[in-house]
Amino acid sequence: MSLIKYCLPVLLLLLTMQASGQEIHWMSWEEADAANAKQPKKIFVDVYTEWCGWCKKMDATTFKEADVIKMINDNFYPVKLNAEQKEVIKWRGVEFNWIPGGRDGMHKLAYELLDGQMSYPTYVILDQEYARILASPGYMDSPMLMKELRFAAEEQYKTTTWEAYKAKKE
Repeated sequence: MSLIKYCLPVLLLLLTMQASGQEIHWMSWEEADAANAKQPKKIFVDVYTEWCGWCKKMDATTFKEADVIKMINDNFYPVKLNAEQKEVIKWRGVEFNWIPGGRDGMHKLAYELLDGQMSYPTYVILDQEYARILASPGYMDSPMLMKELRFAAEEQYKTTTWEAYKAKKE
């Protein structure tokens, strides 16, 4: 009986979240590129792997937070990019392929986005022209991620560095 008493509120919360339909509208790289061609918007890339525990934790926690969902859906084209996917991505006349090596190989686009610093999860925020605004490795809770999302969405990067912005806002 006591187990039900403690589990019921959690179950109700999960059902409410699911019923509200609030979730990040993840896209493939190609879908985001096509959408960006029609209506330019910044791009948020979640570079992950299937085996990454911290990636799964982000999916289960931070990416379920209502403020994060709203900020990402409203201001970015959100992309999930498996850093070890074998599918080819064709973009701007270049084929980005899977490269064998390491644990499970790596995808060339992930390698390019992360400048070869293959750490998971890593979040890359790009402007409408695909110039990198930020690349941040590691698990982030909602307040940490929201700070980075605001920095990009409010275009603070055009007038200040991330380090200066972060120091000012702490």
